[in-house]
Amino acid sequence: MTAGGAELPEGERLQKVLARVGFGSRRACEELIEAGRVTVNGEVAELGRRVDPASDRVEVDGIPAGVLPGLVYYLLNKPAGFVTTAADPQGRRTVLDLVPSSPRVFPVGRLDVSTEGLILLTNDGDLAQRIAHPSHGMAKEYFVEVEGSLSPGDIRRLREGVELEDGMTRPAKVAASGPNLLRITLHEGRKRQVRRMLDAVGHPVRRLVRTRIGPLTDRRLKPGEWRHLAPGEVLVLSRAVVAPRPGRSRLTRLPP
Repeated sequence: MTAGGAELPEGERLQKVLARVGFGSRRACEELIEAGRVTVNGEVAELGRRVDPASDRVEVDGIPAGVLPGLVYYLLNKPAGFVTTAADPQGRRTVLDLVPSSPRVFPVGRLDVSTEGLILLTNDGDLAQRIAHPSHGMAKEYFVEVEGSLSPGDIRRLREGVELEDGMTRPAKVAASGPNLLRITLHEGRKRQVRRMLDAVGHPVRRLVRTRIGPLTDRRLKPGEWRHLAPGEVLVLSRAVVAPRPGRSRLTRLPP
């Protein structure tokens, strides 16, 4: 209540909320609002707008801004031997054993028990759903050690597509790092796809490590270690999976 008895608007100022989750200084967030790039519940916001982060849907350039309190994002370097499920009926260790138990999070996508490397865990169901949706085709890069020496023909088949039991794979980016070493980048996420592709060209996988998820990578994380994503990383990740809208490029003009 004010001194005169009038009720104050409920919620926080929109620019303050945006600044808190990484969209820049309050002044930079005010400029986003003034430019008409911020919507609240589908309506273009005006400077001075107050929001309730727990109930209002805030978007910048059509991208959900992730302002709900309590959202966390962990990047984990998964060691071999851990399964990427919330619980395992066989009693094996899960990736949830490697990150804080509260708040409760879940892995986005899967790596099989023998595969190592980066995996995202979060309680942001909206972002997780968009990352996992096949229409976005988020790139994932893997380091692979195989049996035997790959020929130029093997590399070409992997690049152009390999016939599997569930259909032809999409073209992949493949670079040889040695006779039996390569980096492969996929834009689809079929079950055990890298292993099945290498089996199909006669070079079973010895070791498989995921090194990149879309824009996310971190060579400093040791197996079993995790870290929080920085606000800027969450924004870039959100931008990578925003659905394109008619008349607008998929690449939006978010602050760096």
